[in-house]
Amino acid sequence: MKRTLAAAILLSAATISNAMAEEKVTVEFAYPYSHLFDVTYEKILPKFKEAHPNIDIVMRATYEGYEEGTNTILREAVSGNLPDVTMQGLNRQAILVEKGIAKSLEPFIAKEANFEQDGYHQAMLSLSSFGGQVYGLPFSVSLPVGYYNMDMMKKAGITELPKTWDEVIKDCKAMKASGIQNPLFWGWNITGNWFIQSLMWSQDTPIIKDGAFNMAGDAGLTTLETMKSLFRECEMKNLEWKDALGSFAAGEIGMMFWSTSALGAVERAQGDFTMKTGPLPGIKIAPKGLPAGGNAAMLVSESKDPKVLAAAWEWLKFITSGEGAAEVARTTGYMPPNKAANEIILADFYKQNPNKQTAVDQLPLLRDWQAYPGENGLAITQVIYDTVERIVVGDEDDMLKLQKELVEEVTDLLPASGS
Repeated sequence: MKRTLAAAILLSAATISNAMAEEKVTVEFAYPYSHLFDVTYEKILPKFKEAHPNIDIVMRATYEGYEEGTNTILREAVSGNLPDVTMQGLNRQAILVEKGIAKSLEPFIAKEANFEQDGYHQAMLSLSSFGGQVYGLPFSVSLPVGYYNMDMMKKAGITELPKTWDEVIKDCKAMKASGIQNPLFWGWNITGNWFIQSLMWSQDTPIIKDGAFNMAGDAGLTTLETMKSLFRECEMKNLEWKDALGSFAAGEIGMMFWSTSALGAVERAQGDFTMKTGPLPGIKIAPKGLPAGGNAAMLVSESKDPKVLAAAWEWLKFITSGEGAAEVARTTGYMPPNKAANEIILADFYKQNPNKQTAVDQLPLLRDWQAYPGENGLAITQVIYDTVERIVVGDEDDMLKLQKELVEEVTDLLPASGS
């Protein structure tokens, strides 16, 4: 009798164990910038696993950047090899919505009883809303800031952080005079022409207006002239952006203007010097606006299995809310675009981390990181990149001529008016 009962118990336990194993659901996930976000997901995954033991998250190879991420998803949509959830740059979401690759999150949101109370509010959701529907949940938001090697600044006799680009040039010359070989790196080669858009928005001017390229006027010319002055007067080296971040962290660059997103990575690699961040300088006066950088989680799963879709939603929701989102701030320089994470979980965090407070102080300047409309958005990004590189390497000095060429080339790639 005892043997029979014991056997029954073992059989029952085995049956339950098998059933639990069968309930396991796998969600495939892809994200950009491993050097920034690997440490973030290393913190998030155990917490998610504890809350959802039957969901396995499989990480795909990371995207080198946002442009590669978008191109990869476009290719995978054709080959039928999409992940379930992808992280895409805020300025790259529209094309995935237009092509029907990204799924609306409205059916999932409708089933959440306290969605806004959990930290999501309209200002955040609008970053990923198209046609009145939410297609992504913002994961991280960044703004451009200044990174300063205070030891180099002190050596050059500089006592205050620059507030304008003219002051930056003045500080460059003081550093050069004090023997500092590389006083400046300015992030012209960051993803999505972000720093070019920063110069435009600092003049309260969008780079795209009413579907047209908006650099033909005074603001566009001022943007080009400002870059030329910075590159020439500061004798800026044409560094690949990863090399620039590494060089600054090693104490070899005096001032670096880049996204706050890299702050965590720079701090982890930082040499023996004092670093301070400061607001992005402006053209003659403080910036009037700055583009919101960052990325959003989007559901692109091709699965028809309700369990997979539900599991993908749980992952997508977890990483963009509460503790998941708080890890963004703790491990990077990004700000989590989630009210609960910022106001509750991170209540004292920014007071204890003043270098990360800099971007938060600039939040009133937040503007759209604009996408270029139509099928040629990625090509336009490359055209602008190539044009600015001509200034960086010294191949072009006539900014009026360059402006005309750039406007003509980009306009030819944009959809015809009314199409």
